[in-house]
Amino acid sequence: MLGPAFVASVAYVDPGNVAANLSAGATYGYALVWVLAAASLMAMVIQYQSAKLGLVTGRTLPQAMADRFDKGRHGKALTFTYGLQAFVIAIATDLAEVVGGALGLYLLFGLPLWAGSIIVGVVAILLLWVLRRRSERVFEAGIGALLLVVALGFIGALFFRPPDWPAAAAGLWPGIPSRDAWPLVAAMLGATVMPHAIYLHSALAIDRHRPDGVLTSPIRRLLKVQRLDVALALLLSGSVNIGMLLLGAVALQGHGGDTIQSAHATFGVELGALPAAIFAIGLLASGIGSAVVGTHAGSRILKDLKVWQVSPTLRRLITIAPAVLLLLTGISATEVLIWSQIVLSFGVALAAAPLAVVTADRALMGEFADRAWQRVVNWVVVGLIIALNVVVLWWGFTQ
Repeated sequence: MLGPAFVASVAYVDPGNVAANLSAGATYGYALVWVLAAASLMAMVIQYQSAKLGLVTGRTLPQAMADRFDKGRHGKALTFTYGLQAFVIAIATDLAEVVGGALGLYLLFGLPLWAGSIIVGVVAILLLWVLRRRSERVFEAGIGALLLVVALGFIGALFFRPPDWPAAAAGLWPGIPSRDAWPLVAAMLGATVMPHAIYLHSALAIDRHRPDGVLTSPIRRLLKVQRLDVALALLLSGSVNIGMLLLGAVALQGHGGDTIQSAHATFGVELGALPAAIFAIGLLASGIGSAVVGTHAGSRILKDLKVWQVSPTLRRLITIAPAVLLLLTGISATEVLIWSQIVLSFGVALAAAPLAVVTADRALMGEFADRAWQRVVNWVVVGLIIALNVVVLWWGFTQ
């Protein structure tokens, strides 16, 4: 009965995570391990709430928000605005996925980045089409296989150069090593708690456990299964993210350069050709897997908000364009990845806050509405995310 959370968790190990986490390890060593641990715990809370909404109501988060907007005086304008920001977030998400996959192809085969970005986009469209034509189980198994490749690619590389475990454990204690670390902290949060995964998880739970509107098991049992599903999936993705940071701290710190290309080259020198190839394969798998999930999420968001009816193929073609254009300009691919994650960090609150509102609504959720302590936890998480966004804005204006 597991599966939906593993699909959503692929978004938590996309190329944006690779760039942000490697850069954190290369620049600050083990000092920011706590950010990934905290973000993973926050993600568990948020993703479970999204799954619960779908199971209890049969409504996705975008549908629940559209229903609330329709009751208001400016319902159409609010729905359009909310859909527009979700679409912008989807473009930022796709940017990271396509660029990261293109980097993987470049590192493995020397393919130009702009050409690789087109290939990754086309492969994502075809793979999504093939998997979705089968069944939810086939879709989940296909995405789960890509998640396993990503995990083996990044955690496996650590076997060639084990980290300093006591120092890594010390990194669990919160602290900011430098004022300039704040944007990187935001990028790590935006890469770990992905807005489109929050929107999508409610839909995945519905498709898997409420096909045709009928629950496959009693609701309380399904909620228990979802808690286990989320815990296992995000424990895996959180471990992969921490593995990326540890890899950066072990192999890149003190070598100069924190781009993915320089990381790959350093891995080749420091660890050998095999770990470097494993790293590149993991990067490519993360790009393709997260691109498939991102395509599905973006199309579902637009469909459920009833703003623009756009097919997955057309939406993918639209969102490939910024990645291709940016790569043609010669801008650093790693810089594109990191800044896309900073943008995503601002989108997290725009997904998590509405989720906290609707799951606390007794008229919508009935007896499964959030209890007082759950509401406190939800809003503490949202408050921390907003506080980080404010700090990043302060950092930008005071430079």
